[in-house]
Amino acid sequence: QVQLLESGGGSVHVGGSLRLSCVASGLAFNSNRPTMSWFRQAPGKEREFVAADFRSGSSTHYAESVKGRFTISRDKSKNTVYLQMNSLTPEDTAVYYCAADRTLILSSLRNSRSYDYWGQGTQVTVSS
Repeated sequence: QVQLLESGGGSVHVGGSLRLSCVASGLAFNSNRPTMSWFRQAPGKEREFVAADFRSGSSTHYAESVKGRFTISRDKSKNTVYLQMNSLTPEDTAVYYCAADRTLILSSLRNSRSYDYWGQGTQVTVSS
């Protein structure tokens, strides 16, 4: 069974950093080459795309709001994807979700409905 297990959320002040981790089981990064992405959802708002690693490093993609501050990466040997978040602001406060899919195409990468697998979410809170 495919499972995505997230960790690393927490509370920080403006300007701080966090690194989120998502460990995938049932997905072999090296053979399946799944696309791994991060989405977030703030209270009262819709889920939005944050970052993606397309096909195990073929390319990376970011929402405009996080470019230059967030970095997505993965450790294929550990089947783990990371989201390094720097220069955090209160606008980054949200529940962050890890998502994965084996077959999506590049043009569908930013659409949450394209993903078959989701983590449980981890809370990130940035206070001023």
